Amino acid sequence: MTDPQKDLDFLSDSTESTSTRFVTFIGHSLKRFDLAVTTTGRFYGKKLVADLQNGKTAILGSDDLDEEGYIEHVFGINEEEANELRIFLYQVVGEPYFTD
Repeated sequence: MTDPQKDLDFLSDSTESTSTRFVTFIGHSLKRFDLAVTTTGRFYGKKLVADLQNGKTAILGSDDLDEEGYIEHVFGINEEEANELRIFLYQVVGEPYFTD
């Protein structure tokens, strides 16, 4: 029997310590958000944001929050809910940074 791991072509494989903030809140739309926001050295300063209720995850920075319709699309929510989520995310996501 062949080793299945030998059939994989790893492009990257690393481990790092991260920090994750778990937040639950309800906006005026009465939509409940259960989020995990992970800070890591990867993703050029953006945060890994997971919606724990619907299982959707996105890598977000403030530039993504400003993109029309992006939050609605990524998390599968309506405009009102997305605006409530943006209010929270503007407080926790940072500006992206790029290295040479």
